[in-house]
Amino acid sequence: MRMITFAIVTLGLLYAAFGGRPALAGTFTTLVEPNDNYAYTEATGISGNNIVGTYQAATGYQGFIYNGSTYTTISAPSPSSETFVTGISGNTVVGSYAPNSGPSFQGFLFNGTNYTTINDPLSAGVFGTRATGISGNNVVGFYGTAMAGAPQGFLYNGSSYTTISDPLGPVTEAWGISGNNIVGSYQLAGTYQNIGFLYNGTNFTTISDPLGAEGTTALGIDGNNIVGDYVDAADVTHGFLYNGTTYTTIDDPLGTDGTILEGIQGNTIVGQYIVPNMYGTSTLGFVYDDTPSATPEPATIVLATLGFGGLVTFGRKRRSTG
Repeated sequence: MRMITFAIVTLGLLYAAFGGRPALAGTFTTLVEPNDNYAYTEATGISGNNIVGTYQAATGYQGFIYNGSTYTTISAPSPSSETFVTGISGNTVVGSYAPNSGPSFQGFLFNGTNYTTINDPLSAGVFGTRATGISGNNVVGFYGTAMAGAPQGFLYNGSSYTTISDPLGPVTEAWGISGNNIVGSYQLAGTYQNIGFLYNGTNFTTISDPLGAEGTTALGIDGNNIVGDYVDAADVTHGFLYNGTTYTTIDDPLGTDGTILEGIQGNTIVGQYIVPNMYGTSTLGFVYDDTPSATPEPATIVLATLGFGGLVTFGRKRRSTG
């Protein structure tokens, strides 16, 4: 296992830049799947001691589950070429795989022994279905429609599918679920800008980080806490935590090209950060262990001047939803 841990320190100069936002104190631990051949590891979900995600092997993208000491590859059975893992609840994992023929994606549920295909019956066109989050017996995700580029969210309870469609936009993607609450994003008509939402089964509430001039995506939820990413006016991606009242920026100190928060459980958050290399960018997973600060701190969790040695040779960016 390769991992790097950093304690977070105070940078007073960032306080004014981010409008006096509250900050947290904690540690970031980098996660790199040992079989990652292209410096692309995402941590996407957490449940108990288990973390799931996706890495890029020599044969393509594969999922993994990490129990704190051992990485185990999750690979959907043939005929599939690649596997993406995005959620976990207990010992059950959900994600998507790319079949060798047919739609671009098919969702799956894996209970540690058997794979079950998850495909919304309303799916049309080439996109297929992606399963992205799970809580108990409920699975969320999104499926393609006949109108290219306009996916819709879904909730699957083990027997029936319910469409989740934010009324404010023609595109809806559901990413995370906790109990009866679902988070995701929608797009306004004629734009590609994401705006986050929280759906409680009856009402949609917009989740939009005030610093997200170029959009906000809600990706994970645990109780009242929501995590995701926003894109600022300079087109830089930052992680955020929203507790129902306050938005807090959380950036991995190594993520000079961006940070994305994907999953949360209590005070632990998982995600990925992006760094440059000679070929473009690389994506590395992380775990953030959060301890509330006892005194007021500056706005965001960033170390602006921190070297990272050999990591600069890594290379890819974040996942695509298309």
